[in-house]
Amino acid sequence: MSQGSSASHAQNSPRKAGDGTPQGELSPMEVLRRARAEFAELTGMTPEAVSSFEPTEDGWELEIEVLELARVPDTMSLIASYEVELTADGELAGYRRVRRYERGRADAHRPGGR
Repeated sequence: MSQGSSASHAQNSPRKAGDGTPQGELSPMEVLRRARAEFAELTGMTPEAVSSFEPTEDGWELEIEVLELARVPDTMSLIASYEVELTADGELAGYRRVRRYERGRADAHRPGGR
């Protein structure tokens, strides 16, 4: 009886991948890598940074910074921040530009910490 119980327990417990996440689930790093690659493929812009990353009820939400317009000197280049939504599987569901600013300019205080 104990053998059947332990076999049943092994089948019902989630198996872990090498990084400690349950098998079949993506690790946060995998989600970030996928999001950056899909965003670059869709927009033709290379992400410079991910400035925020958080889980949502439906998946993930990121804010990605990209170089939109290179200028000389570089501190005058235009950077854009995009809000990116991902499904729970890490697939890109949508994106939108939320701000645009010069690289050398500090952000003014924004409500909500964004």
